[in-house]
Amino acid sequence: MSYYNKAYKLLFKPKHLTLGVLFAIEAYEGSIPKMERQVELAQRAEELEFSGLWFRDVPLYDANFGDVGQIYDPWTYLGYIAGQTKNISLGTAAIIFPLRHPIDLAKGAASIDQLSNGRLILGIAAGDRPIEYPAYGRDFGRRDILFRESVYDFHRLVSENFPRYDSLFGSLTGEADLLPKPTSKKLPLFVTGYSRQTIDWIAENSDGWLMYPRDILLQQHIVTNWKNVVRRTRNDFKPFAQSLYIDLTKDPDTNPERIHLGYRLGRNKLIKHLNDLKDIGVNHVFFNLKYSKRPAGDVLEELGKFVIPYFPPLDIQ
Repeated sequence: MSYYNKAYKLLFKPKHLTLGVLFAIEAYEGSIPKMERQVELAQRAEELEFSGLWFRDVPLYDANFGDVGQIYDPWTYLGYIAGQTKNISLGTAAIIFPLRHPIDLAKGAASIDQLSNGRLILGIAAGDRPIEYPAYGRDFGRRDILFRESVYDFHRLVSENFPRYDSLFGSLTGEADLLPKPTSKKLPLFVTGYSRQTIDWIAENSDGWLMYPRDILLQQHIVTNWKNVVRRTRNDFKPFAQSLYIDLTKDPDTNPERIHLGYRLGRNKLIKHLNDLKDIGVNHVFFNLKYSKRPAGDVLEELGKFVIPYFPPLDIQ
């Protein structure tokens, strides 16, 4: 059994940048996408050699908070899209760990990883929507503790046979085991943001970091700090990935204009920005097309033809 699964090897390598796209793959106003043609668009993204498809986890629609992601339960949707695609990596951005029981998290993740032939990257988070915690009977103020405990339990469930532990979520005495196990020794966990943890804890307990887009100089500082902390854990490399909202204009030379968590810009300027991110050590960027003024299909085609060739998937043959 290899140490990391197929998805990790397709997405991450030092000094290399790959690209993905986040569901819903559409441009829309308001909080709720239509979710039309998503299988077709996902399959086209794979044909165009995007490296990853990313799925969010929003259990409840909070009208005050807005934004419901791709609407569907992430495990159900992961399984559905896995069955409609062949090789593209499938990432979560991110599963809210403290709201679910670690056994259910481990069972779902290992099942998707097996059924997709190792195509799962598990982005995880503590959650930032206060309305969800009391709905689950959990204490929002203790989400940092619950997050750490759930990660510890998850690691043991997917990597050990007949594990023994005693945690806030329950206990196992070595008489029961979780099946299936993942396709690899290590099912990759990527913490999203800080999730109320220290960067040292993240570097020690995760396999990579998912971060929000930042001004290039600030992001460079964050990536450099990440690399330094990772080295202290006696690891040469743990990947750094980020999201990016884009509104790709028809004019390829449109200069960048800030939008929420991203830019309105032409493809040539996007290529420059992505190269800048690659130069500072970002290893993967996944696009959110929500604020696009053009149909998502058109944007995918342009990205596939003109941008993806600069940042192709890794060859693991």
